[in-house]
Amino acid sequence: MRISFVLLTTLLASAAMAQRGTPASAAACTTSTAECTEWVTLGPGPARSMIYTSHPLEKRNDRIRRALIMVHGTNRNADHYFATAMAAAFLAGAVDDAVVIAPHLIACTDKPDVNEVVWSCGGDSWRSGGPSTSHSELNSFDVADQILRKLANKRVFPNMQAIVVAGHSAGGQFVARYEMANRVHETLGVPVSYVVANPSSYAWPAAVRPGVSGDAEPADAKDGWKSEEEHTNFTFAPYDGAQCETYNRWPFGLENRSSGYTAKMSDDQLKKQLVSRPTTYLLGQVDTLPLGGFDSSCGAMAQGPTRRARGEAFVKYVNETLGAKHKAIIVSECGHNDRCVYTTDAVLPVIFPK
Repeated sequence: MRISFVLLTTLLASAAMAQRGTPASAAACTTSTAECTEWVTLGPGPARSMIYTSHPLEKRNDRIRRALIMVHGTNRNADHYFATAMAAAFLAGAVDDAVVIAPHLIACTDKPDVNEVVWSCGGDSWRSGGPSTSHSELNSFDVADQILRKLANKRVFPNMQAIVVAGHSAGGQFVARYEMANRVHETLGVPVSYVVANPSSYAWPAAVRPGVSGDAEPADAKDGWKSEEEHTNFTFAPYDGAQCETYNRWPFGLENRSSGYTAKMSDDQLKKQLVSRPTTYLLGQVDTLPLGGFDSSCGAMAQGPTRRARGEAFVKYVNETLGAKHKAIIVSECGHNDRCVYTTDAVLPVIFPK
């Protein structure tokens, strides 16, 4: 009788815990398989976008206190980026108390599922808040907005304390521009920070660019990998538009924002948000070669000869000229490789804050 009573009590307690979404029902989904995917409805529906996620976004979970959104690169291989983010979560000891999400933004010739939203690959594309080619009322940054709203929902995640939006390469471009543009940051009630890794270009907030000297001199920038210290020998001056007519057009600068998420936003609002929001830039120590989809267009080359130099110059300008307090981390011995960057010890506390 005593054994039966204890067993019954245990079963009832387990059922109650599961009903409340407490740790008994909170095992993480950790593999890049269909079992770890779900759909995020956009607008009033039925438009939707798929994500990989380690925990459901609609089921109450008291254990979750932090979240990482990891945006894929130009190949739109969200499965790979989910695996990278889960590897980082494991190393950070965050698998059980963090929800990890990798959105899948399909574009170009990708084949959509029913009601799945498709984005453009060129011009004002998915990486810069561009409009959908299948649902003209939606922009790619709307996906991140909706995910953030779900993560900040206290009925589902009552103990959420920090959300990080991160991306690498083209995903880094997405995050850099989303940081300065999104309209939900101040409305969520949960702190959000941004981690930008190795993008090929940035949306410059002024019509100036680094001069071709010092650490932006091509030969010196190419040899920049020899130092693990952040390079700061940059000067800035108005750029000669005759060399590249598109150098200051969105997404390289703030001009000509005629469509997409930022079309109705003022330059001043974008600059204010760029400066005020907590952002860390991860720059691979040896990301100094034109590899991995390096953007060699004139608009990108106006920002510097290498990805590392472009990032270092951008951070210096935003901090010293505009008064931001952004941080750059030179990730030792990493090149243009998301897994190397995001599983490095120095980076783990940035993407999984305590």
